[in-house]
Amino acid sequence: MTLDGILPFARLLIQKTASDKNYFVDATAGNGHDTLFLANLAGGDGHVFAFDVQHQAIENTTARLQNAGIADRASLFHAGHEQAETLIPESYHGKLNAAIFNLGYLPKGDKSVITKPDTTIDAIHQLFQMMKPGGLIVLVIYHGHDGGADERDAVVQYAASLDQQTAHVIQYGFINQMNTPPFIVAIEKR
Repeated sequence: MTLDGILPFARLLIQKTASDKNYFVDATAGNGHDTLFLANLAGGDGHVFAFDVQHQAIENTTARLQNAGIADRASLFHAGHEQAETLIPESYHGKLNAAIFNLGYLPKGDKSVITKPDTTIDAIHQLFQMMKPGGLIVLVIYHGHDGGADERDAVVQYAASLDQQTAHVIQYGFINQMNTPPFIVAIEKR
């Protein structure tokens, strides 16, 4: 296929933000796949801050990083992403390259624990302020579950309302797939 799938496209966007000093956020650590990707991209001099409200997600992410031998490149917070501004040390504010969100629920986890519109938008706002110019927030929006459509609509409306003088916003997704396929909203700080 010539077109990138949703997750490869999300990673491609984030790779484009890499520089000499790389600081990333995984706003929804989940099973640790994105945290591991970001830790590898950050390199030995960079760092990743990962958040999740579920203890199982933090355990899964910790194990994945330890197995790869790069656990020292990440700080994991058993907390909601809406606490980013408080938990990410102030010395990193204004220096973040990128953040990724996978909205929805923990795969193979408790499907009743989902990301919520208010806390997600709060986190997006905080992280946008902490991005360096050219920094990027990538939201992978899974919306086929109970509550998913509400969050999808709120996040898309919020992103569309951002001032074009401060942000570039794109939406990327496949529109002819069945079963409410996920899509991406990416917000670049100008």
